[in-house]
Amino acid sequence: MKLIRPDWQAPANIHGFTTTRLGGCSEGVYAGLNLGDHVADDPARVAENRRLLAGEHGWQAVQWLQQTHSTIVVEASAEGNVPEADACWTDKPGQVCIVMTADCLPVFISSADGSRVAVAHAGWRGLVDGVVENTLQVFSDQQDVHIWLGPAIGPDAFEVGEEVRQQFCDFLPASETAFKPSANAGKWLADIYQLARLRLQHLGIERISGGEHCTFTQADDFYSYRRDGVTGRMASAIWIAN
Repeated sequence: MKLIRPDWQAPANIHGFTTTRLGGCSEGVYAGLNLGDHVADDPARVAENRRLLAGEHGWQAVQWLQQTHSTIVVEASAEGNVPEADACWTDKPGQVCIVMTADCLPVFISSADGSRVAVAHAGWRGLVDGVVENTLQVFSDQQDVHIWLGPAIGPDAFEVGEEVRQQFCDFLPASETAFKPSANAGKWLADIYQLARLRLQHLGIERISGGEHCTFTQADDFYSYRRDGVTGRMASAIWIAN
């Protein structure tokens, strides 16, 4: 399987990556390493893909979520429950935190001392509503963190309406720099990476990296809901090494 690993300066005991669609046993529109169990793929194949991923990395405790584009953040658990949330965190070595995406932005967070990690699923709605800010609340020093922006839809492919642009700009006027007019009248192309950076910088966070991929255009590597409609999901995982 092919993995996209963070290019950041987090402590060496922090491990993380975003999967691609390469590897796995799913077929058809889900072909490859589909890890989403809510997209009508064969449940047995999804379970096998998850087993392959966990086995490859020796995971024993994995927190999956039922994502709803909310701002809910939960502490990861080894009990096997699947809470409704769009971000999770842990300070326990070996506990894996996961969110799934197929265009939305996975935001990886590590404390500077490597004692706590989190990952958030940030589509435009979650981002504008504050899922990243809510996730940062679990860190004692919200500015002393490392951030990596994992693979998401790129700035030349993410078309949104004026109402989306207005919500971002109402919260942070500088957000207007993350939008450019689309060829379609009344629409805008949004840079979700830049929108996330601006909100993080507004909080005083300086160590931000990532943002060079496009799930929509890099079809060989990534699932994309905007491109394909019915498709699989990538997993973005972070954990503290034992």
